[in-house]
Amino acid sequence: MSETDEFEAIRPFRDEELPGAVARLLADDEFLDLVVRYRFPGAPAFARPLLSWATARWIAARARRYRTIDAFQVSLESWFDRMIETTTDGFTWSGAEGLRRDGAHLFVSNHRDIAMDSAFMNVALHAEGLGTSRIAVGDNLLKKDFATTLMRLNKSFVVRRSVKGVREQLAAFTLTSRYLHHSIGEGVSVWIAQREGRAKDGRDVTEPAIVKMFHVSQRKSGRSFPEVIASLHVVPVAISYELDPCDTLKARELAVRETTGTYEKPDDEDLKSIVRGITGEKGRVHLHFGEELVAPPEDPDAVAAEIDRQIHAGFRLWPTQLAAYRRLGGTVPAALAEEVGEASEAVRRAFDARQEGLTEVERRWFLRQYAAPVAFRLGEEPPSGGEALDV
Repeated sequence: MSETDEFEAIRPFRDEELPGAVARLLADDEFLDLVVRYRFPGAPAFARPLLSWATARWIAARARRYRTIDAFQVSLESWFDRMIETTTDGFTWSGAEGLRRDGAHLFVSNHRDIAMDSAFMNVALHAEGLGTSRIAVGDNLLKKDFATTLMRLNKSFVVRRSVKGVREQLAAFTLTSRYLHHSIGEGVSVWIAQREGRAKDGRDVTEPAIVKMFHVSQRKSGRSFPEVIASLHVVPVAISYELDPCDTLKARELAVRETTGTYEKPDDEDLKSIVRGITGEKGRVHLHFGEELVAPPEDPDAVAAEIDRQIHAGFRLWPTQLAAYRRLGGTVPAALAEEVGEASEAVRRAFDARQEGLTEVERRWFLRQYAAPVAFRLGEEPPSGGEALDV
C-alpha cells in the first residue's frame, strides 16, 4: 500500500480535488441554508431559497478563480479580517520570531473553540509569511457530509475517535501518528489539541496519551522516544479569549454532568458551537507560540508537563479571568492585577450579562472556566469537580 492510499480516508483535499469538493458543497442544501442563516440572519424564511441560489452562484464564481487549496485559503483572508474586526477587540500574537523558517512544526495547543483556535493560529502564521498548518479534527465533528468537505478543504485531516475495540483504536492511533510524521516530513506544519475535546472547565492540561500517540508509529524505527519527539519540532501554543462565545453552553453542559452524572449531546450541538464561536463576541484574543522542544524529556508524562508549563506561562490573562477568580473567593496579587489591567466597559457589561439567568451550579462552572488559568499562573490546582465555592 502506498502512502497516498494509506492516508486516503483522513487526509486533506489536494489541489486537483478542489473543484469537486466545491461542487459537492454547492449541491448540499443544508450547507447553503447554513451559509444564508449566517450571512443574512434577519432574512425571512420565504426568501431563503432565493438567497441560497444566489449564494451558490457567488461561491461558484469565486471558486473558479482558484487552482490550489492554498489560493482558496488565502481568498478567505478578507473574511477572517472582517470576522476579527466585527467579533473581537483585537487579535495579537507573540513568540513567532522563534519559529523555524525552513521547516515544519507540530503545534500542540490548548483548546477552547472548535474552529477558531486553529483558525487564529493560521491567521498569525500567514501574517508572519509562514505556511498555514494542517489541522487535526476528530471525526465526532464530521457527522454532516458538508462539515467533512469544509474541514478537508481547510487543510484538516480526520482523527478517528469514534472507532470501537482495542485493536481498532490502536490502528487509528497509529495511523494518526504516521500522518503527523508524514506531514512534518513533507515540510507542512500541523495543529493538534493538547487533549481530546475542548477544555470546557478552563483546565488546559495535556493528555499524556496524545504525546504517546506522537511516538507510537515510530517504535520500530530504532530511535529513542526523545529523538522521535524532537523530530516533530513540537511547539506549545496558548490561545486566550477575553470572552468565550460558548461560555454559557459549556457551563450548562458541565452543570448537567455534575447534577445528573451524564450529558447527552444533541446531534447539532457541535455545529451550533462552531457557528457561535465564529460569530460570537470575543473581546481581545491573544495567541502565543512557545519554544520548540529541542531536547524533549525521556517520557510522555514529562513531555506533557513541559507543554503544560509553556501553555500556562504563555497564556495571556484578561480582566474577565481575574474577575472570575475573585468571585470564586480568590485573591489576585496586586502585581498581576496591574499587569493585566482593566476591562472595557463593554466587556464588563457583556461578562455580567452572560451570567444572567444561569443557575447557581451553572454560574459556578461559568466562573471556573475563566478562573482556571489564573489558578495555574499562581501555581494552584483549579477545582475540577463539584466543590462548594463562594459564588
